[in-house]
Amino acid sequence: MEKHVEVERSIYKKYRKNIWKRFIAGINEYEMIKPGDSIAVCISGGKDSMLLAKCIQHLQKHSDFPFEAKYLVMDPGYSPENREKILSNARLLDIPVEIFDAGIFDYVDEIEKSPCYMCARMRRGYLYKYAKSMGCNKIALGHHFDDVIETILLSMIYGAEIKTMMPKLHSTNFEGMELIRPLYMVREADIIAWARYNGLTFLQCACHFTSKDEETSREENESKRKEMKELISSFRKINSNIEMNIFRSVHNVNLETVIGYRKGDSKYNFLDDYDLR
Repeated sequence: MEKHVEVERSIYKKYRKNIWKRFIAGINEYEMIKPGDSIAVCISGGKDSMLLAKCIQHLQKHSDFPFEAKYLVMDPGYSPENREKILSNARLLDIPVEIFDAGIFDYVDEIEKSPCYMCARMRRGYLYKYAKSMGCNKIALGHHFDDVIETILLSMIYGAEIKTMMPKLHSTNFEGMELIRPLYMVREADIIAWARYNGLTFLQCACHFTSKDEETSREENESKRKEMKELISSFRKINSNIEMNIFRSVHNVNLETVIGYRKGDSKYNFLDDYDLR
């Protein structure tokens, strides 16, 4: 059996419950893919986006309705070694990628404040623009369940607000374009297990610092994410359902017991109508 067939088979056989079913559940729950969609599956070279590409490939073969998928790699300034690693994995997994260059890393190198935030924003813009030029109406990113939970906690602890990573979003700058996250309900531990089971190795981080020192880079540039992972791990020792409870909490906000909220330019405070009750 060819390697790419073996890898794809493992998704819907060995990891059917923890990956395939959760992938399908996320797509159905949040109506991410519709008939006639043309989706640019964005591949960074990490385990998440590579798994996403294989899931989309398999879904295409068995979908009840037709949709188109294109596999897009943006090179923001990878080292030659990292670029080749992405392309060799794409060949190994039989993912027909289209790659384009963007000099984002050169620009971000000059930024002292929040370079990772700026890099992410610029990457998103380049992906939208290129995907739209390909005739796509959606881009698919590889964010997973753990990313969602960590984002919720980060927004509360560091942003002083309750905010989540949405399963899909309309682009505000590219008319007619939408972002979807099909791995929204897939846990990172299962993605890691899938990669190890198949003997696959991917880029650890989509940042050019990986060519220098991967572990140091991750600690310096993702320290807050690391804090959230450790915090969740400590919570899990007390309550094994902690992640799912956090996840469900943003699906079940009780506005009767919220001090205030905002939607767009509108703000609400419970005192606005307190004496009218």
